[in-house]
Amino acid sequence: MKRLALGALLLSLLAGCATTTELEETRGRLEDTRRQLDQVNRQASSRLSEVETKLANEKLLAMISELESLKAEQARLRGELEVLNYNLQGTQKRQNDLYADLDTRLGKLESGASAPSAPPAGADGGAPAATPPAAAPASSDYDKAIALLRNRDFPRATEALKRYIDQNPGTVEAVDAMYWLGVAHAAQRQYDAAIDIHRRFVERNPNHPKAPDALRNIANCQRDLGQVDVAKATLRRLIKLYPKSAAAAKAKEQLAQM
Repeated sequence: MKRLALGALLLSLLAGCATTTELEETRGRLEDTRRQLDQVNRQASSRLSEVETKLANEKLLAMISELESLKAEQARLRGELEVLNYNLQGTQKRQNDLYADLDTRLGKLESGASAPSAPPAGADGGAPAATPPAAAPASSDYDKAIALLRNRDFPRATEALKRYIDQNPGTVEAVDAMYWLGVAHAAQRQYDAAIDIHRRFVERNPNHPKAPDALRNIANCQRDLGQVDVAKATLRRLIKLYPKSAAAAKAKEQLAQM
């Protein structure tokens, strides 16, 4: 019995020793695993940091590129704005020149219309034979249309001039009304209509006193439409056809500036 008990005790001690060894080995393996995990975590953290840094750099580069694009767009818009301001100033100056020219021409028209004419003498050279007739209604309508033009009421002047031309074809005033109709369209920047009317005016009335001015108006409209070369050709044609006219002198000045 004593021997059996001693053997059991030895076996128990041996079993205890074996368990302790296994525990130590397990602990060692766990420690190795923990170190490997720590290394993996450090590598992952380092990789994550690199990725974050790369993403941050890419984002920064994208922001810089976008900023540069915005700066370029701002510069482009500023340039376009300067061009628009320059064109607007030029348009306003040409509009003012048109108004001044219009006032001058209408003033001359008024002077010619209001100048007193000598009354017709009788058979004995004394008192006039008869009282001059009153102005016809058609002439009154023409004067009203010109008054609208003079007051720069261009839309109503356009309607009045068209109506007068339609109702009084073939009259001297209708021919003049056609010229002023082109001027009214040009004043409203309706350049295509103005060019068409002035061109027909010149073709039908090449010897009319306003024919040179009509050609110059055509050139101005073409210039404002951006057709500079065509406008130059029109001005040269004006100078060739009407070299002694005041419009030709102005055309030469314009050509020198274009």
